[in-house]
Amino acid sequence: MPNDRQILTVSQLNRAAKDLLETYLPSLWVEGELSNFSVPSSGHWYFSLKDSGAQVRCAMFRNRNMLVRFKPEAGKKVLVRGKVSLYEGRGDYQLIVDHMEPAGLGDLQRQFELLKEKLQAEGLFDPAHKKPLPAWPGKLGIITSATGAAVHDILHVLRRRFPALPVILLPVAVQGNEAAPQIAAAIRTANQHQLCDVLIVGRGGGSLEDLWAFNEEIVARAIFESEIPVVSAVGHEVDFTIADFVADVRAPTPSAAAELISPDGQALLHRLEQQRSRLSRSINSQLRWLHQRLETLRARLQHPGRKLQQQAQTLDHLELRLERAMVLALRNARHRLERLEHKLQQVSPQRQLGQQKQRLEFLFTRLRNAQSRQLEQKQQRLKNLAGVLQGVSPLNTLARGYSILLTASGTAVRDAAEVNTGDQLTARLHRGQLICEVKSVDEGKSSDPIKS
Repeated sequence: MPNDRQILTVSQLNRAAKDLLETYLPSLWVEGELSNFSVPSSGHWYFSLKDSGAQVRCAMFRNRNMLVRFKPEAGKKVLVRGKVSLYEGRGDYQLIVDHMEPAGLGDLQRQFELLKEKLQAEGLFDPAHKKPLPAWPGKLGIITSATGAAVHDILHVLRRRFPALPVILLPVAVQGNEAAPQIAAAIRTANQHQLCDVLIVGRGGGSLEDLWAFNEEIVARAIFESEIPVVSAVGHEVDFTIADFVADVRAPTPSAAAELISPDGQALLHRLEQQRSRLSRSINSQLRWLHQRLETLRARLQHPGRKLQQQAQTLDHLELRLERAMVLALRNARHRLERLEHKLQQVSPQRQLGQQKQRLEFLFTRLRNAQSRQLEQKQQRLKNLAGVLQGVSPLNTLARGYSILLTASGTAVRDAAEVNTGDQLTARLHRGQLICEVKSVDEGKSSDPIKS
């Protein structure tokens, strides 16, 4: 046996085939006739789809078949959507179904899905656009067939719950080619003339074709543009239309819509009776309180003469108090005036001027005495300094026969080294001066006089 052979087990073969089918075949639609339909305890559906030339095994799991809105039966033609797979245990190739519908409704269902996706993308289903229903509608508008069961169901509920609610019927066709334009026009008419506070748009149950007028785009846009809140009530509870998604509120049936909109008359009567009883008790309680207050005021009521006597006594008492208060006030004012006069005398300008004059004379005397003492002290100091100056004056030295030698610049000569031979010196005497010329310089300590 060649070594380059790749040998697979049966399980590997089936797994590879399964992966190949699931990878390269996309989700697809298949139409055929149901056969071999079975439902085990798991709730999954197992069946075959066949036509005149072939058949294929199919499986539809419970989480998907719960959404199917009709009962599958052997021999019924259906349209399914699913992906091709392979059941590895038996090696059977099969179709895993995720959607099933009667074959005749395939085109309508696809149109429904396409329009639903389009309007949802535009935001027509957005809860932000939903308008609240009025708590107490003044008038109800009904857009449906005038001869259908829906209007009778609605009126029957209203007669039972709240017969006082005014109703206006806008009759339209609810089936056929003219139904959708008539429904849309009725919604716009109700808004244009403000005919009511809330609208019920709907009809009784039927097939997808029967309900198709409520899946038309013209009806959806009229509901979305309505300023009046719209309740969609189309078909039965399991029926869903485009109108249900666009409307402000969806009711499962026309009767449920009437229940939803109309107040509960019996509950209102019961509440009204409770309010009447409360009001009656409140009025009686108020009357009793007023009666008691009246009796109290009657007991407190006095004869006008007695009241005048009391007021006269009060007036006399106040007069006495006023007199005592005035006497006390005058006495206090007199005492205060006396204190102020005494204080004024203490700060009188004339007295202040006399005191200041005496102080000025005292200060002037002190100043004059101080000046005399300062002058005498300065004169004595001047004499002392003159004596000292006289003692150290160079003039006294000159008077004793000494002289002072000055250079040409007027500087006193203190050292022989400060002059040179030939310099001109001035000898300052006690009387007059001499002009001398240096013949020689002896820098020793000789005390011989300089000869000029």
